[in-house]
Amino acid sequence: MLQRPSLHEALIHLMVVVSASDRNMTDAELSRIGQMIQTLPVFADFDQDRIIEVAGECQQILQNDDGLDSILNEVRDVVPASLYDTAYALAVEVAAADLHVEREEKRMLQLIRNRLRLDPLIAAAIERAAQARHRRPV
Repeated sequence: MLQRPSLHEALIHLMVVVSASDRNMTDAELSRIGQMIQTLPVFADFDQDRIIEVAGECQQILQNDDGLDSILNEVRDVVPASLYDTAYALAVEVAAADLHVEREEKRMLQLIRNRLRLDPLIAAAIERAAQARHRRPV
Protein backbone atom coordinates (compact mmCIF):
# COMPACT_ATOMS: atom_id res chain seq x y z
CA MET A 1 0.00 0.00 0.00
CA LEU A 2 1.62 3.22 -1.16
CA GLN A 3 -0.80 5.75 0.25
CA ARG A 4 -1.51 6.43 3.89
CA PRO A 5 -4.12 3.97 5.17
CA SER A 6 -7.48 5.11 6.48
CA LEU A 7 -8.37 4.86 10.16
CA HIS A 8 -10.35 1.70 9.41
CA GLU A 9 -7.51 0.11 7.48
CA ALA A 10 -5.00 0.88 10.24
CA LEU A 11 -7.29 -0.68 12.88
CA ILE A 12 -7.88 -3.78 10.75
CA HIS A 13 -4.14 -4.11 10.15
CA LEU A 14 -3.60 -3.95 13.90
CA MET A 15 -6.14 -6.70 14.54
CA VAL A 16 -4.62 -8.91 11.83
CA VAL A 17 -1.14 -8.41 13.29
CA VAL A 18 -2.32 -9.53 16.71
CA SER A 19 -4.08 -12.56 15.28
CA ALA A 20 -1.04 -13.55 13.24
CA SER A 21 1.48 -12.88 16.01
CA ASP A 22 1.48 -16.49 17.21
CA ARG A 23 1.53 -17.76 13.60
CA ASN A 24 -1.96 -19.21 14.05
CA MET A 25 -4.92 -17.11 12.97
CA THR A 26 -7.72 -19.07 14.62
CA ASP A 27 -11.32 -19.15 13.46
CA ALA A 28 -12.33 -17.56 16.76
CA GLU A 29 -9.95 -14.63 16.18
CA LEU A 30 -11.06 -14.11 12.59
CA SER A 31 -14.69 -14.34 13.61
CA ARG A 32 -14.15 -11.78 16.38
CA ILE A 33 -12.45 -9.39 13.94
CA GLY A 34 -15.45 -9.68 11.62
CA GLN A 35 -17.93 -9.16 14.46
CA MET A 36 -16.15 -6.05 15.69
CA ILE A 37 -15.98 -4.56 12.21
CA GLN A 38 -19.69 -5.22 11.73
CA THR A 39 -20.88 -3.89 15.08
CA LEU A 40 -18.56 -1.30 16.62
CA PRO A 41 -19.19 2.42 16.06
CA VAL A 42 -15.56 3.06 15.05
CA PHE A 43 -16.27 1.01 11.88
CA ALA A 44 -19.72 2.53 11.19
CA ASP A 45 -18.85 3.87 7.75
CA PHE A 46 -16.42 1.14 6.68
CA ASP A 47 -17.31 -0.81 3.53
CA GLN A 48 -17.71 -4.37 4.87
CA ASP A 49 -16.92 -5.81 1.43
CA ARG A 50 -13.31 -4.63 1.84
CA ILE A 51 -12.41 -6.71 4.91
CA ILE A 52 -10.57 -9.43 2.95
CA GLU A 53 -8.82 -6.87 0.75
CA VAL A 54 -7.58 -4.86 3.72
CA ALA A 55 -6.43 -7.99 5.58
CA GLY A 56 -4.54 -9.05 2.46
CA GLU A 57 -2.84 -5.65 2.28
CA CYS A 58 -1.70 -6.17 5.87
CA GLN A 59 -0.24 -9.56 5.05
CA GLN A 60 1.68 -8.01 2.14
CA ILE A 61 3.09 -5.30 4.40
CA LEU A 62 4.18 -7.95 6.90
CA GLN A 63 6.24 -9.68 4.19
CA ASN A 64 8.69 -6.74 4.31
CA ASP A 65 11.59 -6.81 6.76
CA ASP A 66 10.18 -3.78 8.57
CA GLY A 67 6.54 -4.84 8.12
CA LEU A 68 5.62 -5.02 11.80
CA ASP A 69 7.19 -1.64 12.52
CA SER A 70 5.36 -0.19 9.51
CA ILE A 71 2.01 -1.44 10.83
CA LEU A 72 2.65 -0.19 14.37
CA ASN A 73 3.83 3.18 13.05
CA GLU A 74 0.80 3.53 10.79
CA VAL A 75 -1.50 2.86 13.75
CA ARG A 76 0.34 5.45 15.83
CA ASP A 77 0.29 7.99 13.00
CA VAL A 78 -3.18 7.41 11.52
CA VAL A 79 -5.30 6.64 14.58
CA PRO A 80 -6.11 9.79 16.56
CA ALA A 81 -4.67 9.75 20.09
CA SER A 82 -8.23 9.93 21.41
CA LEU A 83 -8.78 6.45 19.91
CA TYR A 84 -5.56 4.80 21.11
CA ASP A 85 -7.47 3.07 23.89
CA THR A 86 -10.02 1.86 21.33
CA ALA A 87 -7.23 0.51 19.12
CA TYR A 88 -5.72 -1.30 22.08
CA ALA A 89 -9.12 -2.69 23.10
CA LEU A 90 -9.56 -4.12 19.59
CA ALA A 91 -6.13 -5.75 19.81
CA VAL A 92 -6.89 -7.25 23.23
CA GLU A 93 -10.25 -8.58 22.01
CA VAL A 94 -8.55 -10.41 19.15
CA ALA A 95 -5.92 -11.89 21.47
CA ALA A 96 -8.61 -13.05 23.92
CA ALA A 97 -11.01 -14.40 21.29
CA ASP A 98 -9.79 -17.99 21.50
CA LEU A 99 -9.80 -17.89 25.31
CA HIS A 100 -6.03 -18.29 25.56
CA VAL A 101 -3.46 -15.55 25.07
CA GLU A 102 -0.21 -16.98 23.75
CA ARG A 103 3.19 -15.61 24.78
CA GLU A 104 3.66 -14.07 21.32
CA GLU A 105 0.31 -12.32 21.59
CA LYS A 106 1.27 -10.92 25.00
CA ARG A 107 4.49 -9.62 23.49
CA MET A 108 2.57 -8.04 20.62
CA LEU A 109 0.21 -6.33 23.05
CA GLN A 110 3.23 -4.99 24.91
CA LEU A 111 4.67 -3.61 21.66
CA ILE A 112 1.34 -1.93 20.88
CA ARG A 113 1.08 -0.42 24.38
CA ASN A 114 4.61 0.96 24.06
CA ARG A 115 4.17 2.30 20.53
CA LEU A 116 0.95 4.08 21.49
CA ARG A 117 2.41 5.18 24.85
CA LEU A 118 -0.75 3.94 26.47
CA ASP A 119 -1.18 4.67 30.17
CA PRO A 120 -0.46 1.40 32.05
CA LEU A 121 -3.62 1.75 34.15
CA ILE A 122 -5.78 2.17 31.06
CA ALA A 123 -4.12 -0.84 29.41
CA ALA A 124 -4.64 -2.94 32.55
CA ALA A 125 -8.30 -1.94 32.72
CA ILE A 126 -8.84 -2.88 29.06
CA GLU A 127 -7.13 -6.23 29.59
CA ARG A 128 -9.10 -6.98 32.76
CA ALA A 129 -12.39 -6.11 31.07
CA ALA A 130 -11.58 -8.50 28.21
CA GLN A 131 -10.80 -11.26 30.71
CA ALA A 132 -14.15 -10.67 32.40
CA ARG A 133 -16.04 -10.73 29.07
CA HIS A 134 -14.41 -13.96 27.93
CA ARG A 135 -14.52 -15.87 31.22
CA ARG A 136 -16.54 -19.07 31.30
CA PRO A 137 -18.42 -20.38 34.33
CA VAL A 138 -16.55 -22.93 36.42
